[in-house]
Amino acid sequence: MALPPPPSLPSTLRDPKSLFFQQDGIRRAIIASYWALIILALPLWWYTTSIERLSLPSTRIQQLAHNHLELPIKICLETREGTLVEQVKSQLLAGKSQDPLRWKGLAPEVIGSADCGKYAESGAYIVKFKSGTPMSINDRELHIPSSSEYTSALANTLTSLIAPYSASSDPDNRVVQYSPHYRLAFSLLNEDAAAGDAVLGWNIQAAIRKYINPITQRLSALHNFTVESQVQFHAPLAFLPRQLDDVYGIEPADLTVFVNSAEWTLSSSSSNDPVLHFILFIPSSQRRPLRILLNDGKSRDSTAFLLPQWGGIVIHNPPTPTDAALPSQALHIVFSSFANQLSSLLGIPVLPNNIDQHSDAGVSDWQLDALTRRRTLENAEGSRDTLLSIVKLVNQIENMPVGPDVRDDVEGALSAFHTMSESASSSLAQAFAYSAQSFVLASRAFFSPGMLALLYFPAEHTYAVYSPLFASALIPLLVAALREYLAWKRERKEKLEREREKRE
Repeated sequence: MALPPPPSLPSTLRDPKSLFFQQDGIRRAIIASYWALIILALPLWWYTTSIERLSLPSTRIQQLAHNHLELPIKICLETREGTLVEQVKSQLLAGKSQDPLRWKGLAPEVIGSADCGKYAESGAYIVKFKSGTPMSINDRELHIPSSSEYTSALANTLTSLIAPYSASSDPDNRVVQYSPHYRLAFSLLNEDAAAGDAVLGWNIQAAIRKYINPITQRLSALHNFTVESQVQFHAPLAFLPRQLDDVYGIEPADLTVFVNSAEWTLSSSSSNDPVLHFILFIPSSQRRPLRILLNDGKSRDSTAFLLPQWGGIVIHNPPTPTDAALPSQALHIVFSSFANQLSSLLGIPVLPNNIDQHSDAGVSDWQLDALTRRRTLENAEGSRDTLLSIVKLVNQIENMPVGPDVRDDVEGALSAFHTMSESASSSLAQAFAYSAQSFVLASRAFFSPGMLALLYFPAEHTYAVYSPLFASALIPLLVAALREYLAWKRERKEKLEREREKRE
């Protein structure tokens, strides 16, 4: 028996084009709406993803490359001998030409007693000749015997006081980089207090007042200091000292790894200020006495050593039985070493051996001025190099953002740099203050988190991020739009041909 024919479908289902959503106009309107939405969203996308790059004073910064700071130094000789004045002038100029790095940024000027009154209140250095007295300094005065032996070597003496920083004065780069704030961390570390004979405390406050405060107060115009201290009862070494006949020795190679950073907690503050560490290390009772060995294997007299740009360490071997608190005599030895190490780390120059100091200030005016000039020149050079580096990086990396904070810091650093140059001839203290301000602002701009965010994010990374997100959506829309365009063009061509046939 034959099956009945299937029921006929409605005409709307037999012809897909009869469906409302399959009509050409509606379909094309839907595709056009997607593209209209994308086009309208482009300005918002461009605004939210664009990088703010404010203009920097590049021309003014480039001019800094030819701007080298010079600090004038007035030296007054209280003598009526014009030949001596000319002799010292020529000797200083000869020394400056022979060692230009030592005198870089310094412009000494020697004047006679007739002109001393003009510069008496401007920080000039006075050289006074007195017979029968040893060579000494007092404030900014140099007292020197009037014998020919001393006057012939006057230029060398002035050089050692005014320009004490030579190529050989800091061979290990011990001096720390300038910072307006330092933290001084004093730590008393017992290698193993459980072994007995440990030092459980020290009179740290009295020692700091007596040995450290005179230095920090004298340098208060250059740095602000924060002091912290701690006592630890277990601070093992990361290596085994060498056992000799009657002592334990630390070889020179072990000094670089003496600090056991993995097991010693040396800093308790969360501040970002640079830290200078000063460690008093008490060896275990089983490893005493602990000495520092020379290259030939002999014990060194001193048990203190310096780690460049980090801090100082003093090894103390207390007698047996050990007092619970560090005795005053041992405290004097330890903190005298700490004071010398602090002076070396901060760059305080050492006075010549043949010069006595009348003042008890610890750091003389000659030393403080020499250090201030050094820091001023370092800050000026660092600020100039940092500003030039910022402009170079911004020009090289097109997607590096430059926000208002960076621009304001750069403008402030540049303004402070120019003010520093203008005030250098009148006041060393003002020149230093503006150099420090310029250096701090330039460094803050260079290390701004806003600039570093896209420093290592090239354009290839941008393509790699956006391609997976938009390619899957744009390609179907692009193909659909192209297909509809070709269909529309084909329909239009067919319509024109039908109209032509009708006319014919």
